[in-house]
Amino acid sequence: MTFSGEFLAIIPLPFDIPLLYDLALLFLLLIIGIVIIILIAKVLLFILPAGIIALVVWFLTGSLFWAGVAFLVVALVSLLRR
Repeated sequence: MTFSGEFLAIIPLPFDIPLLYDLALLFLLLIIGIVIIILIAKVLLFILPAGIIALVVWFLTGSLFWAGVAFLVVALVSLLRR
């Protein structure tokens, strides 16, 4: 009993893609995935300091208003620094 490998496809395509196009599509999707991961990491690194400061202010004051103000101030300073 031999298998052609088609049973491994999660979403079988209705047409046959040559190997070169398959590899090109793989690299394109890989690059898109890496770019998305880098963008998510940059956003997290931008929000993290402001979030930590806001959390400290909230622990010290108990006020969500002042925590929000601290978050916005630190986020603005981070934006202006870049």
